[in-house]
Amino acid sequence: MLNKKDFLKRYNISENFLVKNDIDWDTLEQIYDDYNKYRKSYETQAELIANILRGHNKVHSVKTRVKDGDHLIEKIIRKTQDRKNKYGNDFKFNLDNYKEEITDLLGIRVIHIFKEDWEEIHDFISRMWNVNEIVANIREGDNTKKFEELGIHVCSRLSGYRSVHYLVESYPTTSKVIAEIQVRTIFEEGYGEIDHQLRYSLKEIPEILEQNLMLLNRIAGSSDEMASLINMLSKSFKDIEYECRKRLDEKDKEILKLKVEISEIKSISDKEKYRLINQIEHIIK
Repeated sequence: MLNKKDFLKRYNISENFLVKNDIDWDTLEQIYDDYNKYRKSYETQAELIANILRGHNKVHSVKTRVKDGDHLIEKIIRKTQDRKNKYGNDFKFNLDNYKEEITDLLGIRVIHIFKEDWEEIHDFISRMWNVNEIVANIREGDNTKKFEELGIHVCSRLSGYRSVHYLVESYPTTSKVIAEIQVRTIFEEGYGEIDHQLRYSLKEIPEILEQNLMLLNRIAGSSDEMASLINMLSKSFKDIEYECRKRLDEKDKEILKLKVEISEIKSISDKEKYRLINQIEHIIK
């Protein structure tokens, strides 16, 4: 059961705000109770999605999060005006619509190492689930060609936040729940976590911190580019090594064939055969 007075104080929400936006507290309590009734099954479903994603060879690690009941109600209050703007002033959150309107009840974060790995993970997600929406969050100036080719909506973030977000359909019960899958590189994850922690703990970020955050963002972006270059060079060296080994194997086969042919020549003595084979061995060394 939600304590109205404590809740409004904790989230700095006024009674007047509820009245102004036609938000009924009894309905919020019903949603809160309903959500907590099924929260355990949501955690199970989030872990199921995560385990499917962990099976992909380009995925480095996966984290899961199921929204806390208090945070759900806070978000419903905060999003009410937005939904009224979208659907009309008669819109209200209720037991029938909150699971589809709040799209991050289940949160899954997928971390990969190299930027180019995203494409394979994207294809995997698209095959495994019904995807309702994809948004690529980028920093101004980032290359958006691949997103545009795939028809993915691009959102430029002033904070420099980078991550591709998928809204997929999930069924922990007979009712559909929208799960959010976030896909980002290991460097984007590091920057995103630091940025989130600062913005969550500080009401206003001092300019000196903001400047250093943007510097860290550029470093993270450069690290991604450098990691991709290293990955590409590594593959090139592997290709060269494979080609060299292939040619050496072919050479060894030709030499063996030549030795057999020499040993089978009847017009020369065994001593001469031995001398020719030794000469071949000497040339190889």
